[in-house]
Amino acid sequence: MIKNFVEELTWRGMIHTVMPGAEEHLMEGMKSAYIGFDPTADSLHIGNLVPIMILAHYQRCGHKPVALVGGATGMIGDPSGKSNERNLLDETTLRHNQEAIKGQLAHFLDFESDADNAAVLVNNYDWMKDFSFLEFIRDVGKHITVNYMMAKDSVKNRISSDASEGMSFTEFTYQLVQGYDFLHLYRASKCTLQMGGSDQWGNITTGTELIRRIAGGKGFAITCPLITKSDGSKFGKSEGGNVWLDAKRTSPYKFYQYWLNSSDEDAEKYIKIFTFLNETEINALIQEHNQAPHLRVLQKRLAEEITKMVHSEADLENAIRASNILFGNSTGDDLKQLDEQTFLDVFDGVPQTEISTSDIEKGLDIIGALAEKGGFLKSNGEARRALKENSISVNKEKVKEGYNITSKDLINNTFVLLQRGKKNYFLLRMV
Repeated sequence: MIKNFVEELTWRGMIHTVMPGAEEHLMEGMKSAYIGFDPTADSLHIGNLVPIMILAHYQRCGHKPVALVGGATGMIGDPSGKSNERNLLDETTLRHNQEAIKGQLAHFLDFESDADNAAVLVNNYDWMKDFSFLEFIRDVGKHITVNYMMAKDSVKNRISSDASEGMSFTEFTYQLVQGYDFLHLYRASKCTLQMGGSDQWGNITTGTELIRRIAGGKGFAITCPLITKSDGSKFGKSEGGNVWLDAKRTSPYKFYQYWLNSSDEDAEKYIKIFTFLNETEINALIQEHNQAPHLRVLQKRLAEEITKMVHSEADLENAIRASNILFGNSTGDDLKQLDEQTFLDVFDGVPQTEISTSDIEKGLDIIGALAEKGGFLKSNGEARRALKENSISVNKEKVKEGYNITSKDLINNTFVLLQRGKKNYFLLRMV
């Protein structure tokens, strides 16, 4: 059964421009549509989540999604909104990145079933690599005028920019290559729709123009708005750079924290875009949040839904457990359940010092750990006073004077967490 895809995206705030006739075309029956992904890394990041969610909604509405890995276009560089060209990729790296990206997309799209609308992954390098330059300018280039190409905002903005050193011929031809992708998929797979960010409108409509001029057919375009944060900072970036979908690049804990730290305004927008919750559920959550904003109901549900989708239920539980370590009543056992990367992420920026493993094997007196050996507190006297005040914890458990730190206290065989009061932390690292 076909559902109204444009209607679904509209209430979620995910529609920027719809080419006339596209909505009616999609309601006729199952249609194939594609979105391109840049394969210059072996992981997508949360900036790619909007097009991923669009393809996922497309499939859920009964249509066939095509994810295009831009192996050829990724070797060129897209001028849209960028000031620098990209680095070239070799084919081995390209194939590795393609497989990694497919694995991430599989969390959202059904590639494996025998349903008519099962998702497909394609790489434009496969049909571009044997296309000679002479063939391309003869069969494709002659159908699009330079005037037409120069009129595109992506080209005009780059050329007119004060900081611009001009645009290379390589980049200038990008829209022709992307336009040819649409023509190729139209011919080979009856793909009649291309989607992407609003900055891609010029490249997408070049494709619809090639379909009209060369194949005598009709292609359609739908774009989504570029996502911004309410404070004006760039969506998808954290202090450490991109927030990646690969757990090795951005741990599930940090991923979870990114969404948890959304502002109220952003959370209300994001929960529509980055979850599959329906309109009734979302409106109820917004209402609940507005009644008690300090409980951060929206942020918690958003972080839970998206972490579970990108990673797993187990990773989500681990991230919640890790978050509670700083703000909840956690125990030493909770600490020891964290893997090393998550532990380091939780206590990122906490001061630490190195302690010899032999000290731990012999048993390290708590006063020495706090003062002389560790340097958490300034003196043995301060350490004794803090212990008498019952304000010192080892791995979240209160300790008294006379306590010895031994190997049984080690977290991941490496760390001991010291704490004074509720918020002062210090790490001992065994070497």
